[in-house]
Amino acid sequence: MECLGRIMGLSPVIPVIVIDDPDQAVPLATALYRGGLKVLEVTLRTEYGLQAIADIGQALPDAVVGAGTVITPDDVKNARQAGARFLVSPGCTPRLLASAQAEDIALLPGVNTPSEAMLLLEQGLRHLKFFPAEAAGGVAMLKSIAGPLPQLRFCPTGGINPQNAASYLDLPNVACVGGTWMLDKRAIAAGDWDTVERLSREAAGLSR
Repeated sequence: MECLGRIMGLSPVIPVIVIDDPDQAVPLATALYRGGLKVLEVTLRTEYGLQAIADIGQALPDAVVGAGTVITPDDVKNARQAGARFLVSPGCTPRLLASAQAEDIALLPGVNTPSEAMLLLEQGLRHLKFFPAEAAGGVAMLKSIAGPLPQLRFCPTGGINPQNAASYLDLPNVACVGGTWMLDKRAIAAGDWDTVERLSREAAGLSR
């Protein structure tokens, strides 16, 4: 099983990718990777997600490609078979956690309360997604959680942008953030991969 701590330490930002056109998957991922974002989360929000994971993994073997929006045991199995090296979920259920453990694949489950975090800590999980970050209290909430639960490390996702990313990354309990701002829709539609690479390089340059 991949180590989530290592994965979350590779880049300050994990792009949250939604694939609407399968032909764009590899060139988009290549632009992100060249810009310095080595960890790529490809969501299962569209029918192209699983194939994109497989295609990107084959084209960029040094990238760490994971599956996002994983919500069912079938998602876990299908993502594993497609070559995902880690999973990201908006929340967590006992069945989802058990399925990830059975498939021996790292799961980054979403939480936004101390009780949810404590339940997963009881199961041995110390790396969690804080979602939806801004709506759930943002930096102030994570500062509050750090006091009683200093052993946890988070990847805040949801409402993160170039203006607030640094304030999250300054927190000792934040390992990285998830975001979409480098996935400029106009640039992607135009096949302007230079712009995506530039935005990725700026994101990869954020300090922690």
